Amino acid sequence: LFVYQGMVASSQNRWPSLSSDLGSALQLVSKALPAGFYYKTFFGPPKLWLFYEKFIRRAAGLGPAPTEKDPDRYATRAAFCDVLVVGSGPAGLEAARDAVRSGKKVILVEQDAEIAPSILRDPRQIEGKSGRSWAGEIATEVRTSGGKVLTRTSASGLWDDQFICLSEKLVEPGQVPESGFTQRYWHVRAGEVVLATGAIERPLAFAGNDIPGVMLAGAVRDYVVNHAVSPGDRTVVVTNNDDAYRTAIALKQAGLIVSAVVDARARADGPLPQQARALGIRVECGTAIAKVLGAKRVTGVALCPQAGEGSVTETVACDAVAMSGGWSPVVHLWSHCGGKLLWDESHALFRPDPAKPPTGADGRGMVIAAGAANGVFGDVLADGDAAGRAAVVALGKKPKGKAMVATGTADAAMEPVWVMPQGASVALRAKMWLDYQNDVKVSDVQLAAREGYTSVEHTKRYTTLGMATDQGKLSNINGLAVLADSLNQPIPQVGTTTFRPPYSPVPFGALAGEARGDLFQPLRRTPIHGWHEAQGAYFEPVGQWRRPYCFPRNGESHADAVIREVNNTRQALGLLDASTLGKIVVKGPDAGRFLDMLYTGVMSTLPVGKCRYGLMCSENGFLSDDGVVARLDEDTFLCHTTSGGADRIHGWMEDWLQCEWWDWKVYTANLTEQFAQVAVVGPNARKLLEKIGGMDVSKEALPFMAWAEGTLGGFRARVFRISFSGELSYEMAVPATDGLAFWEMLHREGAEFGAMPYGTEALHVMRAEKGFIMIGDETDGTVVPQDLGLGWAISKKKADYLGKRGQERVHLSSPDRWKLVGLETLDGSVIPDGAYAVAPGSNANGQRNTEGRVTSTYYSPTLKRGIAMGLVAHGPDRIGETVEFARTDGTTVKARIVDPVVYDKDGEKQNV
Repeated sequence: LFVYQGMVASSQNRWPSLSSDLGSALQLVSKALPAGFYYKTFFGPPKLWLFYEKFIRRAAGLGPAPTEKDPDRYATRAAFCDVLVVGSGPAGLEAARDAVRSGKKVILVEQDAEIAPSILRDPRQIEGKSGRSWAGEIATEVRTSGGKVLTRTSASGLWDDQFICLSEKLVEPGQVPESGFTQRYWHVRAGEVVLATGAIERPLAFAGNDIPGVMLAGAVRDYVVNHAVSPGDRTVVVTNNDDAYRTAIALKQAGLIVSAVVDARARADGPLPQQARALGIRVECGTAIAKVLGAKRVTGVALCPQAGEGSVTETVACDAVAMSGGWSPVVHLWSHCGGKLLWDESHALFRPDPAKPPTGADGRGMVIAAGAANGVFGDVLADGDAAGRAAVVALGKKPKGKAMVATGTADAAMEPVWVMPQGASVALRAKMWLDYQNDVKVSDVQLAAREGYTSVEHTKRYTTLGMATDQGKLSNINGLAVLADSLNQPIPQVGTTTFRPPYSPVPFGALAGEARGDLFQPLRRTPIHGWHEAQGAYFEPVGQWRRPYCFPRNGESHADAVIREVNNTRQALGLLDASTLGKIVVKGPDAGRFLDMLYTGVMSTLPVGKCRYGLMCSENGFLSDDGVVARLDEDTFLCHTTSGGADRIHGWMEDWLQCEWWDWKVYTANLTEQFAQVAVVGPNARKLLEKIGGMDVSKEALPFMAWAEGTLGGFRARVFRISFSGELSYEMAVPATDGLAFWEMLHREGAEFGAMPYGTEALHVMRAEKGFIMIGDETDGTVVPQDLGLGWAISKKKADYLGKRGQERVHLSSPDRWKLVGLETLDGSVIPDGAYAVAPGSNANGQRNTEGRVTSTYYSPTLKRGIAMGLVAHGPDRIGETVEFARTDGTTVKARIVDPVVYDKDGEKQNV
C-alpha cells in the first residue's frame, strides 16, 4: 500500500463509522459463524440465497469496484537478455556481477524503489565498503555493460523457456508522468533466470494478532531504519528466531522503548540475543503471548509459558507488537514454471528442490534459486555467487575469478511455532488469525480438518485461506502446519497449494497496454488509404481493415459506381489496392513438407518462379482459407491468404509448428503489412507496365501463374501473373513505404489507357462472373472443398493433409450434400442475399423444406442481369432445372441452375 500526496482513503464495510460499527456486534455470535457457515446455514431455496448473498458479500471485506474510466496509461515493451536476476539483495547482486563480468547481458529487477532494500534495512560492510556503496557499484556495472536495472518492478510470472513478465511502476502513485505512462509491462525472454527473490517473514498465531499495532518485525525495522517512522513508543517483540532481535536492537538504538523480547524458544544465546541483553533489553525465553490487550489498538500483551495452555503470568503495557515466526522463501516464480519444492525441517520451510528444477525443452535446468529464496539465510553472498557462476556455465562460458567459499555465518536455529501457546484453549484459537484479509483463524482450519477437508486444496476453498489478493503469502505455511497437526500428518505429506501467476496483482490496464478505446482493436489502413479518402471512397470493413467498397463520382449511387468500375476494368484498365491480401513467408528445409500438410494440394513440387492455387482446411475437413502460393527459392514459399485471414492463418501455422511438428525446420513470418500490393487489371494492363518499363512482362517472359522480381517505373517490385477477375492481370508487391508513390505513378501513367480505381464490390462481381469462390461467402464453416467443385485442388497422391480424415466421414462424403452451382433468374432480377431454395412439403413445425441456398448474388454489368452462386442439392447434376428462392416479402423468384462460370469459361482473356 502506497501513501502519497493527494491520496483519498476511507474505511469500508462498517456502519455508521469505523469507531462505532454496528457490524461488530456479530462478535457476540461468532461461535455460530465458523468457516463455511453460509454453506450450512443458507443452503436452501435459491430465491432465499439470492437475498442472503447480498448481505454476506457486503460483510466480506471487499471494497467497491471503480466505475470511472482508468485515467492511467500503460506501455508494453519486449526485451531479451542472457541472465535475468529477480531481486537485488546481496545474493542477486552477486549473481548479476558474476554474469556481467563474464560478458553476459543482464537485467536486474527490484520491486522496491531502491536496489538492495535488505542491505539498507540492515546496514553492513561488504568487501570493505558500505552495503549501499557496494550495491551501487554493481548496479552501475550492470548498466554500463549494456544491461538494465529496473526498480519499482515486480516479476509477475515465469513461464516455459525463461519467458518472464515484469510490471514496472514508472512513477510514484499520485505523480503525473512526463512520458504519459504510469506503468510499463515487460515481456522478457532470458537465457537463464536467477531467482534471488528473498523470503517473506511469517506472522505468529496468537490471540488478538490482528489488532492494529501488531506488525511483522521486519516491517517495524523497515519503518524505523529506512523511513524514520516510529510504529509505537513501547514495543514488545515476539519471536521464535534470532532475526527479530535485529528489530529490537534497531528500536533501542533509535531511542524507542522495547518493553520485552518474548522468545518462544527455551534458550536464546546467540550473538544477537546477547547484544540485545547488553543494551538492557529484557528477554523472556520459553514465553508466549497469551493474547493482545486492546480492541481498536494495542494497549498491552498478556504473557504465558509457550509450553502451557495460556495461563497468564503477567501483562506488559505496550502500543506495538513486532512478531516474527520465521521466514518463507519466495518460491512462487520457481513453481510457476514447474519447479518442485523440498521441505527443510531445520528451518521449517519449503525451498526449491535442486534435483527438480524448472526445465527447458532440452531437459536442462533454466532457472536457478539463490540466497534466501533458496532457503539459505547465512552466507547469501556465496550462494548468489554460486548461482551466478552456474548461469554463466549454462550459457556456455567459463566464469571469471574464483568461487566464493561459504563461511557459515547463519543465525541460531529457529524453533517452529505454529500456535502460541502450543496448548492454547479453543477460545484462544478462535482469536488467532492466519489469513488477515479473509479472516481465517486457526480454529477454522482445525474445523475444516474435522469435517473431512483433508486435502489442502479443499481446505483452502472451504475456509478461503490464501484466496485473498496476497494469495497466501503470509498465511500459507502457518495454515499448512495447522492442518497437518490436525490431521496428525507431517507437513510435506499435506503439501502446498498451487502457486499461480501473477505473483502480485497486475492492473488489467497494464496487461492491455495501449489496446484500449479506439486502439482496443485498431483499424488497419493500407499505405494507400489516404488517397482513397481523398477520392471520396466508400469504405467497408474487411476483418480489421477498411477497404474501398467503391469510388462514387459526381453524386452517383454506389450501385452505379460499381457498374462503372466493372465495365471500365473489363474494357480498359482497373487498379485495385490489394495490400490487405495476406502474405506469409514459410521458410526452411521442411517448408515444402509443412505446406503439403497444410494445403490439400501438393506444394513441395512447385517450381521456383511459379505460383499455385491452394486450399486450407480445418482438422474436421471444412474449408477455412484459400490463396495463391509462390515459391521464392528452394526453401522459401510465399503464401497469400484472404484479407481477413492473415493473422488467423499465421496463428494456425504456428500452432501446428509449436505443438505438433515442433521438430520440423520451418520458420514463418507474417509480412502482410510490409508490402503494398496493387492489381493492374484489364486488356490495357500490359500496355501500362510496358510504358513504365523496367521488366519484361510479356506472355512469354511472365506467363500466367508465374512471378518475377525486378524494377517497374523505378520501383522495386515482385510481380505475380495471377487473376481474380478473369482479365489480364498483374499483382505487384512493393515495399509499404513505396506503396502510395507507386499507386500514384500507375494512375498518372495509366491515364491514357483509361486507368480507374475499383473497389471490393466490383472485385466480387467480377470474381462471381468467373465462378471463383470467396471464403466467407461460399463457405460458412460447414462446407468442404468437394461441395464447391474444388476436388481438382485436392491431391490424390498425398497420404495425408489437415482435414483429409474429416472429409472421409460418411456425412461429408455423402452424394446428397448441397453442391455449388450458378443461378440465373428467369426474369433477370437479383436474388436476395442468403435466400433459400424452397422444396415441396414442410416439416413438423410447418416450415417449408429447402434444397439449397444462395451464397453470392450480384447484378452483372457484363451480362446485364442478375447472377448468383449457391449450394443446391445434387446441383451439378441438375443443370438446366429451375428452382424457386423465397423473398422476405413472401414471394418467390425462379432461377435456372447453370454453370458457375458465366464469363470467359476457357480463360482466354486472363491468358493473353
